[in-house]
Amino acid sequence: MNRLAREYRVFLECPRDMRVLLVTNMIYAFVLPVIEIFVAAYVMRNSHDVSKVVTYQLAIYAGDPFAFWLNGLLLGRMSIKRLYSVGMLLSAIAMLVMMSSTVISPVAIAVSGLLMGIASGLFWANRGFLALSTTTDENRNYYYGVETFFLTITSVAVPAAIGWFIEATGKYGWMGGDRNDSYRIIAVCALALTAAASLVINMGHYRNPPQTSFVFFRFHSLWKKMLSLAALKGLAQGYLVTAPAMLIMMLVGQEGTLGLIQAAGGIVSSLMLYAVGRASKPEHRVRVFAVGLLLFAAGSLVNMVMFNATGVLIFMACLVLAKPILDLAYFPIQLLIIDTVSMIEERNEYAYIFNHEIGLFAGRLFGCGLFLILAVNISHIAALKYALPIIAILQIASIWVARNLISSAGKAKTGPLPMPPQVVEVVASRD
Repeated sequence: MNRLAREYRVFLECPRDMRVLLVTNMIYAFVLPVIEIFVAAYVMRNSHDVSKVVTYQLAIYAGDPFAFWLNGLLLGRMSIKRLYSVGMLLSAIAMLVMMSSTVISPVAIAVSGLLMGIASGLFWANRGFLALSTTTDENRNYYYGVETFFLTITSVAVPAAIGWFIEATGKYGWMGGDRNDSYRIIAVCALALTAAASLVINMGHYRNPPQTSFVFFRFHSLWKKMLSLAALKGLAQGYLVTAPAMLIMMLVGQEGTLGLIQAAGGIVSSLMLYAVGRASKPEHRVRVFAVGLLLFAAGSLVNMVMFNATGVLIFMACLVLAKPILDLAYFPIQLLIIDTVSMIEERNEYAYIFNHEIGLFAGRLFGCGLFLILAVNISHIAALKYALPIIAILQIASIWVARNLISSAGKAKTGPLPMPPQVVEVVASRD
């Protein structure tokens, strides 16, 4: 109890707006596992086609850059906390739209995916800027440690509870034994949670980005390196979301097994991640990042070699550790580079948050495209076996890119870096 009281005092010492944002994100953390795990499981259950699962995810990613651009325009007319609320609420509504029909047609996938992508884009665009504006480089490890800790806790409780509920619906004949009805109840509960999170975020006092141009074609060399790191990160994002549902429902079991495996992995990683976020310093970020990348690569290779229930379980054990570790290291690096380059180029921070999404989309397009090419031209099995390790091995290059970025950002604080010959602004402006 003394330890908990001491940790609570550390939390209270943080700026108020940072605490409000953390509490908001803690509530929304109960919704994220539904979006990231069970929407893919719903598509898999009703289509029995792994290509449709990845296509749905690609439709989401196609909507993200548009939402970031639209968000940049709307920030000149609405407060950032209102837009953050809209993003959270739309994500739950998009789930409800997807789960309102059991006919998973290409049109349904495209419409639902784009709607979820717009919701996701509004959410993450504002979440990134709010984290940037309410934290400093000194407390960002703590911020992401707390946030990741609660995300991991919910990744234990929520998948286990949802998996049990969906399985029990079929086993005990609740609602006529229709598992799709249980998915719809889950979507309604997610909508209620997003409403609660929206109320909390509106208790904070947050500044909007300056109302200046935010779409650019030319950037400092340091930011170009950051875009390459973003593209490498984007390579695996589609797999991190869809692979658990596809592999488990194909080789291991149903939603109940999916939930239990996610829960077991989350228990192992939750306390460890909080400790890493609490104790690690900015100089440890590359090491933490490397551990996450190597774990993901190891799990992918084991899954490729074995490709059975045991291989999937080993892959999942690696994945549930790797995913939050990667986020814990990546986001502070991203915000550090935004701080540095925005000071050098004298642009508002949102310009880099928007452009970062373009870099992510390039990687996502390549990663999901590789899976679909293998699935269409060879087989779904080949795509599941070989796409993951190819992407994981390519991602290891991120270690050297991240080290170079941090080194260059350090030099920028002690002396000016060379500027590009000309900065070209385009018309997209909120003036």
